[in-house]
Amino acid sequence: MLFDMPLDRLRDYRPEPEEPADFDAFWEKTLAETARHDLDAVFVPYDAGFATVDVFDVTFRGWGGQPVKAWLLLPKGRSGPLPAVVQYIGYNGGRGIPYSWLTWSALGYAHLVMDNRGQGGGGKNTADTPDIGPDGHGSSSPGFLTRGIEDPYRHYYRRLITDAVRAVDAAKAHDAVDASRVAVLGGSQGGGLALAVAGLRDDIVAAVADVPFLCHYRRASQITDAGPYAEIARWLSGHRFRIDEAMETLSYFDGVNFAARATAPAWFSVGLMDKICPSSTVFAAYHRYAGPAQIEVFTYNGHEGGAEYDLPRKLGALRGVFGYRADRA
Repeated sequence: MLFDMPLDRLRDYRPEPEEPADFDAFWEKTLAETARHDLDAVFVPYDAGFATVDVFDVTFRGWGGQPVKAWLLLPKGRSGPLPAVVQYIGYNGGRGIPYSWLTWSALGYAHLVMDNRGQGGGGKNTADTPDIGPDGHGSSSPGFLTRGIEDPYRHYYRRLITDAVRAVDAAKAHDAVDASRVAVLGGSQGGGLALAVAGLRDDIVAAVADVPFLCHYRRASQITDAGPYAEIARWLSGHRFRIDEAMETLSYFDGVNFAARATAPAWFSVGLMDKICPSSTVFAAYHRYAGPAQIEVFTYNGHEGGAEYDLPRKLGALRGVFGYRADRA
């Protein structure tokens, strides 16, 4: 059922952003610290038994120089460097097994699938990347939104977003990839990560954010008790006098603020019956997106959005920005 704003109000919904004054300085410092570590991207051939796709087990250095896993899938018989799609995974999932990720390589693209550090404890796809360090952990079940919520420098999403930025460098490091044609995409948490990377890098050519998570935290935590946003409400129900502190920390990781800095063409999607990522939170990011953007509205869908039925729209969009078809380089 519809529980958020009606569509006519959503199309005009432009809330005042909660943006810290040092947002840009925070991310410049974070990425500069990680840039001091070599990327050290390693691509190990993985025998998946595919007749038409080559698979590589990837390791690169993400936040703090810590190892992050990924899969790279490349079409066999490729000629010339390929445009690449870097994909980010939903909440509490991971890279899983390569058999789950055949679509984009079958369409003729290089496809890098980044693992989620410390996640994969309850999703269908497991993760192979631990969250290392004094604030880290191995694979675990949901509960990441409030990890380090007292301090943005210790927050979990500082680490994961930095990994996502470095995943683009990892894709570009392979000689089969055309470094000038790299797009980012994902759904839910993956969509939020795609928005973050689009806001932190000026060298991607497109961003696809399906039903994006990690947006407009205050409203999300107040209007839905479904999914990860409820973690914020639960934490604040016990820490009654720390609302402003928690929201300030989360504002450093808000897709609304990243969207304001993103200029690559973007394609959003939203489900009006989505209780996990309410439609108003998606529109808040969409309306603040600084580059050209389009949004597809699925009136009678929840968090699944357009699912696989929306793939032709995204494929058409990427073909346009890449200037590429599978039968030519």
